Amino acid sequence: MTMLRPPGALRWWTLAVVSVGTFMLMLDLSVVAVALPGIRGDLHASFSEMQWVFDAYALTLAAFLVISGSLADRRGRRLVFVIGLVVFTAASLACGLAGSIEVLNISRGVQGVGAAIMFAVGPALLGHEFHGKERAAAFSVFGAAVGIAAATGPLIGGALTSGPGWRWIFFLNVPVGLATLLVAVRRLRESRLAHSAAPDFAGMAVFTVALAALVLAIVRGNTDGWFSATNITLYVVAAVGLIAFLVLARARGENAMMDLRMFRNRTFVALCAVTFLANAAGLPAIFIETSYLQNVLDNSAWEAGLRFLPLSLAMFVLGAVTGALTNKVPFRIIMGVSQLALAGALLLTHRSGPGDSWTALLPSLLVTGAAFGLFQPTRAALAIGVAEPAKAGVASGINETFQQVGVALGIAVAGAFFENRVADTFARSDAAATLGDKSHDVASAISAGAIEPAARSAGPALREQVLVDGRHAFTEGFHQAMTLCAAMAFTAAVIAFAFLRNKDLHESALTGVPPDLPDEDDAADERADSRTKTAS
Repeated sequence: MTMLRPPGALRWWTLAVVSVGTFMLMLDLSVVAVALPGIRGDLHASFSEMQWVFDAYALTLAAFLVISGSLADRRGRRLVFVIGLVVFTAASLACGLAGSIEVLNISRGVQGVGAAIMFAVGPALLGHEFHGKERAAAFSVFGAAVGIAAATGPLIGGALTSGPGWRWIFFLNVPVGLATLLVAVRRLRESRLAHSAAPDFAGMAVFTVALAALVLAIVRGNTDGWFSATNITLYVVAAVGLIAFLVLARARGENAMMDLRMFRNRTFVALCAVTFLANAAGLPAIFIETSYLQNVLDNSAWEAGLRFLPLSLAMFVLGAVTGALTNKVPFRIIMGVSQLALAGALLLTHRSGPGDSWTALLPSLLVTGAAFGLFQPTRAALAIGVAEPAKAGVASGINETFQQVGVALGIAVAGAFFENRVADTFARSDAAATLGDKSHDVASAISAGAIEPAARSAGPALREQVLVDGRHAFTEGFHQAMTLCAAMAFTAAVIAFAFLRNKDLHESALTGVPPDLPDEDDAADERADSRTKTAS
């Protein structure tokens, strides 16, 4: 007799577990933005150390994404997903308990490992349990979890930071993670591929080292000197690591962490470039914009979270509409327009000044949300559409890696540029001329968002002047960093218009239904069907 699909209840439990896990990991990518001033004050962190609160998470998320999927296919998706959930939950507890910025950033890196595992394995679990129209519905719910997490992150972060404190943005994951873990252990079915290559641990190691060295060099550039002995060493490590990664990938072929043959597709190369640049432009903008709201406009964490609500709503609405557009409008048009909109939105931040209301940023927030609402669903559809169904998961994993690398490097580059511009602008101010040798330390405090404490440290006579000049320097640095981010978004738009082609896509990209990927249980079903027909 023919083997039956799992009972409906089990399928929907799987969807619930994957969606909750994905919501948590995506939330922790955005929720920390409004908590950074509180973290800086409690843990006495510098600007570069606060960048690592983002980058440590994004870096390990990027490094472990592809290899996690490969390991799950080989060892069992349920098992590996549960391990990722345990790692993420334990690391969240460690983040909440951190007594220093170093401990927090290390814990964030470990948290990123757990997030990578869940994010890589979750879609495979759904793909195993859902088929046909049900699969499209399941992936719509999965996409909604991603969108809601990104949309509500600043608001949730603001509420928790202004209420019980910033540590609760991490503590909240613990009870939710434990409840999800209990359901996962009891309700998820195990599945794996019948034939799967060994994970590329060597490739992952050299990729992680290379990326970490490059990010560290950029983050420390203003402090140590861009061409100091330390930074030159880091550049060399990054370059050697990248070369080693490419050599290993070429040697392992399709079994490498990144199958280089995928890059023979012009549209796939362009998609990865646009994904990298869009995230390198958009996420640093939110990071610095949040700091501007709290440190120049004196908004509380809760108020800053509320200010991002227009961005969230615009992203959510445009994201819901965009899914229908992908079957009617060429991908290059949607992607190109999204990046032109993002570039324009970032330039609109120049309308704001230290004496203005937050509403000066409202046009920028609305257009930024609309840009990402157009971009994210289209990117996801393209990522699984550039390859045949059997390779769709690999293509999607590589593209997600470029997304997280864009976040990590974008925050490092834009953050370093912002810090440099703030210091340079303040150095030319009247307050700096009076402060003399102390001006460098004051400028560093201003770029970290500690404008009021920096003004107090200058003494009663200079307090007001440092406040005025400090807010001006911060605003100038903010505007120039947004110009840099806008240039990256504009470059992404040019690439999208010029190089994305619908003719390079597999037909599954136009159906709106994620492709079926075979695994050992599907093969068993087919063998059972064959035996039944033969017996008949």
